[in-house]
Amino acid sequence: MAHHPRSIVPSRRTPLSGSQRTLATAQLVSAIGDGAYYTSSALYFTRIVGLSPTRLGLGLAVAWAIGSVAGVPLGHLADRRGPRGTAAALALATAVVVASFLVVDDFLPFLVAACLYATAQSGLGAARQALVGGLVPEGERTAALARLQATLNAGLAVGAALGGVALTVGTRAAFLAAFTLTALGFLATGLILLRLPAVLPAAKAGPADGTAAAGARGRGRDGGFAVLADRRYAVVTLVNTVLLLRMPLLSLVIPLWIADRAPQLGWLGSALFVLNTVGVTLFQVRTARAVTGLPSAARAVRQAGAVLLASCAVFALSAAPVPVWAMAALLVGGAVLQVLGEMKQSAGSWQIAFDLAPADRLGQYQGFFGTGVAVARTAGPLLLTTLLLDGGGPGWLVLGVLFLAAGCAMGPAVRHAERDRPWLTPAPTTAPLAPTG
Repeated sequence: MAHHPRSIVPSRRTPLSGSQRTLATAQLVSAIGDGAYYTSSALYFTRIVGLSPTRLGLGLAVAWAIGSVAGVPLGHLADRRGPRGTAAALALATAVVVASFLVVDDFLPFLVAACLYATAQSGLGAARQALVGGLVPEGERTAALARLQATLNAGLAVGAALGGVALTVGTRAAFLAAFTLTALGFLATGLILLRLPAVLPAAKAGPADGTAAAGARGRGRDGGFAVLADRRYAVVTLVNTVLLLRMPLLSLVIPLWIADRAPQLGWLGSALFVLNTVGVTLFQVRTARAVTGLPSAARAVRQAGAVLLASCAVFALSAAPVPVWAMAALLVGGAVLQVLGEMKQSAGSWQIAFDLAPADRLGQYQGFFGTGVAVARTAGPLLLTTLLLDGGGPGWLVLGVLFLAAGCAMGPAVRHAERDRPWLTPAPTTAPLAPTG
């Protein structure tokens, strides 16, 4: 891949290590809050607020569906107004929304708050990615995102432990303390993000190579949400979304799978989640080192599809009538393969999402690419519980083949998308004139 300069910020003179440390600190603080929230929220809304599991699931599905749509306009806002201020504002908005959960007492207020939460989270993800794009040079972005992902998992582990305390105590005050921790975490995140160097809005700082409109499909630089007309990028996003269906496996499907087939191993669901978190924390950076451009990124995603197929095959074996110890060993083996596939897929997708995006529209492109997470959170639980819990071993194999097909499809999708990105094509060189005499 040809190197293409994108000088969109005047703050590159600030030590990058300092900016990346600040980004990591913000990531850690927000992840601790997230871990406490994710661990305790379901039981809080069902046991304390009194929502039925069906209403809780419906509310979350609606919320993340709305959040998936909100990512593009909020990413566009980051492009127009600057990603630092937008990310900080959305972090503070998330803090306010989480604080509102403390007074939610019925389904309708919960639905409104959940929609606002998902919207702010989707926008924050897009703005934070655009902020990374503005502060970190191209050749360092995947490595920086790997470090941020490792930090995220470390924070989630700490937050989950704190949320676990709330679950153990089980009182309303304990749950509210966990939510307060989450709100304070996002409040601190917003303030930390404001310590970063300012990144000029794309409208003022356009790219140096004059290729801003390359992905806009006939629209000018002010043509609005250009990503919505970029069909080739949409195909890449769709392929990545299929691979993101791995997300609900450890958090939802595996615990239900264990409860149905080996209730005496109920503790193993939490242990596998910890295994995943620790694995990403320790090895995500190392895994990302192999990704240095679009070809290596597509190769990493293809490998991820194959590894996820192997993981699903091992999980499928646990459907057989085997001793409890063998089932536990199979589940651990499948989880180890899954975390390896996850790390490869993450590293490849980060590189692809950035390299195929025009420099002056990083926010809206990252927002669009991030809709895959919201879709996986919305549709994944229903799809996977039906496919795997009802389908058993054959269902796992179907899912594995789907992962393999998506991994293999990423390379052609990326090559197709490269064709209308001038910044990815080396500039033609003028041949010297032949002597005439």
